Amino acid sequence: MQMVPISEAAKILDVSIDTLRRWDKGGIIRATRDSRGVRQFDIDEVRRIKEKQQSRKNGGVPPTIRFLADSAKNGLNAIDLFAGGGGTALGLSKAGFSHKLLSEIDPHAAETLRSNKPHWNVVEGDVSNIDFKPYYGDLDLLEGGFPCQAFSYAGKSLGFADIRGTLFFEFARAVEETMPKVFVGENVRGLLRHDSGRTLETMLKTLREIKDPNTGHSYSVAYKVVKSQYHDVAQKRERLLIIGVRSDVGDKIYFPKERDYVVSIWEAIGDRPQSEGQEYPASKKRVMKLVPEGGYWRDLPDEIQREYMGRSYFLGGGKTGMARRLSWDEPSLTLTTSPAQKQTERCHPDETRPLNVREYARIQSFPDDWKFSGPVAAQYKQIGNAVPVNLGYYVGKCVQAMIGDLSPEVLEFAEEAEEKYYAFHAVDEGRELVSTVES
Repeated sequence: MQMVPISEAAKILDVSIDTLRRWDKGGIIRATRDSRGVRQFDIDEVRRIKEKQQSRKNGGVPPTIRFLADSAKNGLNAIDLFAGGGGTALGLSKAGFSHKLLSEIDPHAAETLRSNKPHWNVVEGDVSNIDFKPYYGDLDLLEGGFPCQAFSYAGKSLGFADIRGTLFFEFARAVEETMPKVFVGENVRGLLRHDSGRTLETMLKTLREIKDPNTGHSYSVAYKVVKSQYHDVAQKRERLLIIGVRSDVGDKIYFPKERDYVVSIWEAIGDRPQSEGQEYPASKKRVMKLVPEGGYWRDLPDEIQREYMGRSYFLGGGKTGMARRLSWDEPSLTLTTSPAQKQTERCHPDETRPLNVREYARIQSFPDDWKFSGPVAAQYKQIGNAVPVNLGYYVGKCVQAMIGDLSPEVLEFAEEAEEKYYAFHAVDEGRELVSTVES
């Protein structure tokens, strides 16, 4: 393996050293450090990225993003709570799972599920009204992305004081009533630090106390922040996975296995899928035209910075999402429920407009034939709140591994969790709960 220093790699790729450092941090290209601590890059990897850049600039056809799917069912079944627009459910289905029930309160999202999969048992309404006991002992997986707005970094973070935060306990109730072989909870990274880690600790304590009164079975539980960009998703989207495996099934937990590559926006939307989308007002479009590819508000002339940012210009923090234009050569920033919010701008790399609905969906690895119901704003919301479909596929493979399928086809996507990610083991009642506060 031939290695080159960061200065030479930057020259080959025609980018700044700062850009290459950012790419290293973001996993677009990974560096090793020599004895002096200087970043060194694999020349073959540098050339691979260069070829991709040149193909794009020469008008080449972008590589096709991998839409992961198996050709047959795996015999496993699942219940999906807070199913939204179907990201996790579709990913699990593509991994071979059959769904016994999907719960969703939003009428537009529920219609999306029904219209795309008429055979799915979609229960529209409040999850607290569902009796899960009929599914006891008959479930391989219970999965749920309990609403995360209450735990997000953005805006207020009320946690359990917010009614959406308490929906975690509906997830825990469903686990207790069904006792699935495996459960998977999904939330935002911000949950790790919410209330100095006490919120997550309360959740883990609740899950730890679940015990089948008939058999005595309980759960081993682990949690980990997963970065979607390493799982065939063209997006820097971090999600916290909380996974439990029932004590009679096993005590080893598996998380999605990281790839040694990332998917760029060009690979996801380079062929420019057309659809409805939001537009900028004339005043904002005038400003966004001045932002270079991959740039943001600090790349504007100072007088326009002051005009656009207003009082925010004088406040601390990077505000890197404001007036942000995406870069063709990188994964997208995390998609939000709207591509044109001032704090979390998601402008097309070279066209001065927000990403359209189909581009949003591609970046979340939804296939083009998956149609979203409701007005455009509702479609953006469903996509922005979703777990990427390909990440859902990886999760399905992890469940297969925990249930006992350790075939190469499964272990391509799943790997055993390191001990540091375990909160507790069901087989060791004396183990202390691992601290949930990041150091």
